[in-house]
Amino acid sequence: MSLKPLPSLFALAALYASAQAQAACSYPKAPASLPDGNTAKMEDMVAAQKAVKQYDADINAYISCIKLEHDSQIAATGDAMTPEQKQDAERMQVQRHNAAIDELEAVASRFNEQVRVYKAKNDAAKKK
Repeated sequence: MSLKPLPSLFALAALYASAQAQAACSYPKAPASLPDGNTAKMEDMVAAQKAVKQYDADINAYISCIKLEHDSQIAATGDAMTPEQKQDAERMQVQRHNAAIDELEAVASRFNEQVRVYKAKNDAAKKK
């Protein structure tokens, strides 16, 4: 049975610093609710649109933050990280990125569906 060498103190310190930096990348909150297109007023739809646009901007800032965090982690550890550790760090960053994009797309899709419902309702009302 062979013992695996302990990671260098430098690598551990860099990983700890990265974990601390992750706290700096706050995951944005999605809009609390979206209006129902069947009952919403124009002001409700406009307010929701602004909230979704702000959420999009917040998600993009979060993605930039986690990318910077990842790049800083790799730069700080240099050669102290094994290729496997680098792959794990890359995989984690990609997973966080994809999860944020998936949630953003789900929110945008729900909002767009309500916009379609709102327009259909109001177009029908105009024809009467």
